[in-house]
Amino acid sequence: MKRYAEIRRRSQTKSYLTGYGLSLLLTLAAYWSAMARPARGWLLLLLLAALAVVQLAVQLRFFLHLGKKSSPQWNALVFSFMAIVVFILVAGSLWIMKNLNYNLMNMPPSATEKTIIKDEGISR
Repeated sequence: MKRYAEIRRRSQTKSYLTGYGLSLLLTLAAYWSAMARPARGWLLLLLLAALAVVQLAVQLRFFLHLGKKSSPQWNALVFSFMAIVVFILVAGSLWIMKNLNYNLMNMPPSATEKTIIKDEGISR
């Protein structure tokens, strides 16, 4: 029994180190792509998105151990929930930033100052 635990621990350590190495390599590849710009425009965005998807797959496999368990339904449920949460966070953040940008761009600077002074209760 002790021998099995030792083999399992080594296997997990090897899995974590492999995942760490791949994640580090993919992060450096994305950083290099953004800094050196081997491509321009949409091609650069597609390259970075592809690297992000590959890194997501590496992290799901090596750190969250999705795909190793015998219950694929549970893995699909966890992955679906994670995708929904990420979508809500990203879409909500973009929506808020767009709304703020629209409201600030359509308001003259003097009106912005007046609104801030009124909201904060500052009297001159």
